[in-house]
Amino acid sequence: MSQPAPQLKPIARRKPGWRSRRRLWILIACLASLGLATGLMLQALSDDVAFFVTPAQIAAHPPPAGRNLRLGGMVVAGSVHHGSDGGQGGRPFVSFSVTDGQAALPVRYRGILPDLFREGQSVVVLGHLSSRPPEVFIADEVLAKHDETYMPKEVADALKKNGKWDPRFGPPPSPAQWRAMTASHPARPDPTSPGTGAGPAPLP
Repeated sequence: MSQPAPQLKPIARRKPGWRSRRRLWILIACLASLGLATGLMLQALSDDVAFFVTPAQIAAHPPPAGRNLRLGGMVVAGSVHHGSDGGQGGRPFVSFSVTDGQAALPVRYRGILPDLFREGQSVVVLGHLSSRPPEVFIADEVLAKHDETYMPKEVADALKKNGKWDPRFGPPPSPAQWRAMTASHPARPDPTSPGTGAGPAPLP
């Protein structure tokens, strides 16, 4: 007696287009991961980028303390002072003020100033704002790689925008001219500098 033929179960058929949808979801996941990685990388880079600012821009729109910045302007004549934390034997620092003709900002720096650093001449300072009042720019590097006739483009643009200097009519203003032009915007003294009456305070 012959055995009955086994019954075969029908093979389940996947719906048309399932492969395309699967590839689409994989592509979406890859793009989302790539976008997230790019965003994190750009955020990390933006934290390291030092944007150029002037004292007037900081006064109008103070950036967060600790953000890397490049402060540009002219060194206020008579504003350079040398001091140390805790008096004699303390850590030495130098303080000076930078102005763009509209506002001035005190700067403190630990290190040796460039040979071309001069009062009444342009300067670019890399650093950040202090985290405690009063507002002081804490410098990590001072750039003064120029002579009496050269000025960094960013500083020149800021001074021309403020109407304080036009290179068509000669070199940058002298210290005496800057003193006269900025008389209505006196430099805010560094509270740790000699003669301010506030006494020395440690740098952050």
